[in-house]
Amino acid sequence: MKAFNIINRYIFMELLSPFVISLFFLTFVFLMTRIPEITNMVVNYNADISSIGLMIVYTLPRFLEFTIPMSVMISILLTFMRMAGDNEIVALKGAGVSLYKLLPTVLIFCFFGVFLTMCVTLFGVSWGKLSIKKKSVELAKTSIDAALQARQFNSELEDVMIYVAHVDMKTKELKDVFIEDRRTKGVVSISIAPSGKLIRFENKNIYTIRLYDGVINQVDVDDNSVSSLQFGDYDINIDLNRLNKARGKISKDLDERSLVNLIRFIRSGIKDKSRLSEALMELHEKFSIPFACLSLGILAFPLGIQSASLRKSSGFSLGISFFLLYYFLLAAGWSAGETGAYPPILGMWLPNVIMGGVGVYFLIKNAKEEPVQFPKFLTAAVLAVKIRFIKKR
Repeated sequence: MKAFNIINRYIFMELLSPFVISLFFLTFVFLMTRIPEITNMVVNYNADISSIGLMIVYTLPRFLEFTIPMSVMISILLTFMRMAGDNEIVALKGAGVSLYKLLPTVLIFCFFGVFLTMCVTLFGVSWGKLSIKKKSVELAKTSIDAALQARQFNSELEDVMIYVAHVDMKTKELKDVFIEDRRTKGVVSISIAPSGKLIRFENKNIYTIRLYDGVINQVDVDDNSVSSLQFGDYDINIDLNRLNKARGKISKDLDERSLVNLIRFIRSGIKDKSRLSEALMELHEKFSIPFACLSLGILAFPLGIQSASLRKSSGFSLGISFFLLYYFLLAAGWSAGETGAYPPILGMWLPNVIMGGVGVYFLIKNAKEEPVQFPKFLTAAVLAVKIRFIKKR
């Protein structure tokens, strides 16, 4: 028993090093995808270092909910590949230690990953996404440049919605501008122009959007009347001091709601079935993604022993490929769940069942010393996902 405990501690400690390295590496790679946006904030929106640092911190939970399960799978895969390659597995089998006796250590490590990921999905993701929205509103209120994002309906400014097809931040020229102004009580003004320009006066809180050769449609809500006016030049002034006044609570999307808030929303009696399905999928996803650590870890255990002849780099690629397959199944579940094709619980949990089931099958085969052959459908699926991933790169 004492020797067995030593073996368990040895394997657990061996798992920690590749887990930490994989977690830092994958999270860093994901963060690199945010560099263009961060650079854009620094150059165009004059965001300070503290704001950029906070945006990075708020973004981390969105990445960690996927990089933790990926790191759990990769660390188990690499650890047992190394042990099998160094004949440590053969030595353990010769000493009468079966693969099933090594499984508890793997399960403990997987549940460690489940705990970490669940902390992120239940608390970190919703907090991070909501904090990003609040920070974006704050930046928009200190500089209107941050609200002028191309090809997006920007409604961060109170009672003013702006759509711009193209923004040149150097010359401040705008193309295909649409502005809905509700600042006048009872009147909705919709201004449309093929071009415009953003003008900033000495008072840093006063901006003017100058439109050229456009049209204004004014709707009087009280009289139910509509008037139209064409113009050569037209200025729309925006006072950020006025816009900075309290507007009320920021509306929360489903993925920005906490667990308690989401459950209350579901129990509130939603009549829209598609909205209800989306909320249920969001709820199940908060738990299904953490348990991907368990299903992917069980799959990685026999794969690592079976793939002893592969290099570590190949093992890393194999782990990424299987996680991409899991993510593909999860995305398919989201799509089918949104259309109401099948229940949300099935769409969110079926990937875990499939990956875990394949892992159990491989484990039984390895324990019986029987050759393991990948099912043809699984081999084809992994190959298809890998090819698609390479093409995107």
